[in-house]
Amino acid sequence: MQAANTAPAPKRWIHVLTGRWPTAVALGLTLLTVSSGSDLSSEVRSLAQVLPALPLLYLAVAKLGRPALSWPLLGVGMVIIIGARLLDLVAPSTVLLALALVVLVWGLIDGHSRRSGAFRIQAIGMIGFGALALAGLALDPEVGRYVVAAGWLLHGVWDFVHLRRGKVVSRSYAEWCGVLDVLIGLELIFLV
Repeated sequence: MQAANTAPAPKRWIHVLTGRWPTAVALGLTLLTVSSGSDLSSEVRSLAQVLPALPLLYLAVAKLGRPALSWPLLGVGMVIIIGARLLDLVAPSTVLLALALVVLVWGLIDGHSRRSGAFRIQAIGMIGFGALALAGLALDPEVGRYVVAAGWLLHGVWDFVHLRRGKVVSRSYAEWCGVLDVLIGLELIFLV
């Protein structure tokens, strides 16, 4: 008796892409925003200003205990960043770090930091990534670019660990953020 051909039909690229829509969105966004020879100092400063938003979202979602809020909180974060830039009264990183401090204090006051290991881990991440952002802002742009790039790349690793574990944020958000973070980190190192 002849064995039937049981090899699966090759997936069409569209099916692969729809299954990986967060990756596709991150790739598209990166292509739209890739640096076009802009000033190194302003590029490093801009990406350092936004870096605290990455761990802040994880911290806030861990505090609220609702991964489904990942995308809505990203929208809120974008409004905060864009609003801070448009008003030009205070740097976006200052606003984001102040919000992180509020969430950290809130977690301490209500005892969440003692009850939730996820919150404690996110608090450590917030402090570490916040420190990288501040260092990137304080250093000479030529050196700061590598510190900020390290922050984005390491946060990409952070995202993929959370994606693999399926914890804290929604899986689609972790995938999208991981791809975007790695691409931005690589852009800072190689393209700027």
